[in-house]
Amino acid sequence: MRKTFKYKAKLSKTTEQNAVVWLGLCQKLYNLALEQRITAYRCFSVSLSTYDQHKELPDLKKAFPEFKQVNSQVLQETLDRLGKAFSGFFSRLKKVGKKAGFPRFKSHHRYDSFTLKTSGWQLDGRHLKIKGIGILKLHLSRPIEGKIKTITVRRDGCGDWWVAFSCDDVPERSFPEPRADVVGIDVGVAHFSTDTEGLHIANPKYYRKAQEELRRKQRKVSRRKKGSNRRKKAVKELARAHRKVANMRSDFLHKTANYYITNFQMICIEALKVKNMVKNRHLSKSIADAGWSTFFELLMYKAEEAGRELVKVNPKNTSQNCSGCGKKVPKSLATRVHNCPYCGLSLDRDVNAARNIAATGHGLCLQSLT
Repeated sequence: MRKTFKYKAKLSKTTEQNAVVWLGLCQKLYNLALEQRITAYRCFSVSLSTYDQHKELPDLKKAFPEFKQVNSQVLQETLDRLGKAFSGFFSRLKKVGKKAGFPRFKSHHRYDSFTLKTSGWQLDGRHLKIKGIGILKLHLSRPIEGKIKTITVRRDGCGDWWVAFSCDDVPERSFPEPRADVVGIDVGVAHFSTDTEGLHIANPKYYRKAQEELRRKQRKVSRRKKGSNRRKKAVKELARAHRKVANMRSDFLHKTANYYITNFQMICIEALKVKNMVKNRHLSKSIADAGWSTFFELLMYKAEEAGRELVKVNPKNTSQNCSGCGKKVPKSLATRVHNCPYCGLSLDRDVNAARNIAATGHGLCLQSLT
């Protein structure tokens, strides 16, 4: 199993200056390689590959000696990153046509990380020594497990540095036996989620609660003179406020996903197209603040790790159909109680939807087994 362990790093002034130089050179190489691909195609109708650009690195170092101070594998990874950008562009081009998002040039504040592979670094306890940069003191909040394959050093918008270790052969975690077989989860705006057991998990609405503070910090940035040190300081304060909101939301989503993974063997959710749902200008902010897409992604990889089963069902009529008799009972979004005129079932509409999701998901699972 492959996992990534992320830690905050503390750098001295000299080490930070060297790391910033590496980021600048990687950004420069990325833009040069992108310009080369564009020119080669426009002038000679030739599509350069990542391998072709790898072979030209020795000549590049002779023409621009400043690139010699950067680890060769870091330079290769920079070209690999551009190659992945083009691969993603061509795959999107087949799906959406012209508006596929052509790879663009990176400004200095949009290129914020570099990756080392097998050489040029040494880990001694909580100290990571990178040749050509210096020593990064790590805050080891948990031990690194498995065999380290790559190391990624990143600077965030607040100016803080982070190190991510991508490891292979990570020992599998042990999970307790689930206390129930199936659960259906219906996500919403009023409540973040409602399950078949009637548990309502409140929507914390972290972004909405922080809006006033974010507004003040954003106005503070806009009032500062562009290019001034005071503006840079205000930008970092704003970035820290946004990071705090993102961290609180991430913590909440992880804990919620862990609850369902620990207690249930089969988790049934709706196959929602959140990207289309956020186009609704009345609900887009609330949906984005809830973080449904991230929650579903967390459930997916945690279920795979724990040996649980995650089933996605068609969301059509999950709120309209009666979970007791199966008849369709039309109701508006404002109607929060499901009252079935056919079988007399009366319960919260979200619980009714969760039961329909669980029944449909369990039926799909049984059909796949037969």
